[in-house]
Amino acid sequence: MKRHLAVLLFAACCALALTERIVHSESKAAPSAAQVHLVITNQTFDDKGEPPVLTAQNMEVKVGKDEAKVQQLIPAQGDNSAMQLFILIDDTCQPEPIGNNLNDLRDFVNAQPSSTAIGVGYMSNTTVQVTQNLTLDHAAAAKGIRLPRGSLSAMDSSYLSLVSLVQAWPQQNVRREVLMVTDGIDRLRNDTNGGSNPFSAGTGDMFGPPLPPSAAMDIPGMGAMSTMSTMPAMPSMTTMPTIPVDADTASKVSQKYGVIVDSIYATGVGRLGRNAWEAQLGQGGVAKITEETGGEYFALGTQNAVSFRPYLERLQKIFNNQYFLVLQVTPRKKGELERVRIRTEVANADIASADDVWVHAEKSD
Repeated sequence: MKRHLAVLLFAACCALALTERIVHSESKAAPSAAQVHLVITNQTFDDKGEPPVLTAQNMEVKVGKDEAKVQQLIPAQGDNSAMQLFILIDDTCQPEPIGNNLNDLRDFVNAQPSSTAIGVGYMSNTTVQVTQNLTLDHAAAAKGIRLPRGSLSAMDSSYLSLVSLVQAWPQQNVRREVLMVTDGIDRLRNDTNGGSNPFSAGTGDMFGPPLPPSAAMDIPGMGAMSTMSTMPAMPSMTTMPTIPVDADTASKVSQKYGVIVDSIYATGVGRLGRNAWEAQLGQGGVAKITEETGGEYFALGTQNAVSFRPYLERLQKIFNNQYFLVLQVTPRKKGELERVRIRTEVANADIASADDVWVHAEKSD
């Protein structure tokens, strides 16, 4: 299944290359500077009216401890509006409640501009089953949306499924967004499903169950990548759990590869899906990812929304008010994620962006 996902992603992006607009800087960065790219969203504090216009001159940015030079601020519109959007639905979601909202998702897909390529996949067994790869044929993408199976697999983790997709996604200089529909409950790490909860008192295995062999991605021309390399070491704890441990991994991987994650809450199956405490923990994990990647999280407490339409209308407004931000920073000795802070003096502007951005290592002669 992993190889199937990788090959389809690779082929789709090759086909898409003829239609994509790649945003380049009009002037080359000085030899002593490294160029950093990220996508930001311009919103309003009062949530009324259209967001104010931003320009490079009214932006102040710090990357790490350094002031960054704003080289360009390009509205993601017109010739620069290209976007790749992947819709991920958790196969552990209850089919009946979410079924009423699938037409909202299909309408949203069909309403996207012609420059948006859309893919659809279902999260299960720490990977993604693709029902429609990235395509500019929105009718085909809408047909790829089906009811979730409403069942459990051996290893269910929406977080590691997200990692699998992001690591297998060939990088492009276009906006890349994921819309997840999930309850966020970490069934893989939860000891009630036969696993090992690393936050349980007295646990002996602080790393949880091992990742499956299928976690390794092998994309032609890109070599093998593994989610194992991004798994964080988890400290010994005897307190109650806070959020799913793999949420941090998914957030960091998404930020490294410049993927913005948005999510809608939907209830899951089984006893865990009915447990309000587990649902709140799951919401915390997903909310962490969306906040740290510069996305939005939509939820009506721990209950299903009557309709996804208001959420999707808000998401469309977000897509319509995004910018490409091009920065110049001092080169680093090695590539790493660094904290980015963005300020503007423009009144009523509320800017959303990833918490961290990947700064490439300086090139050796």
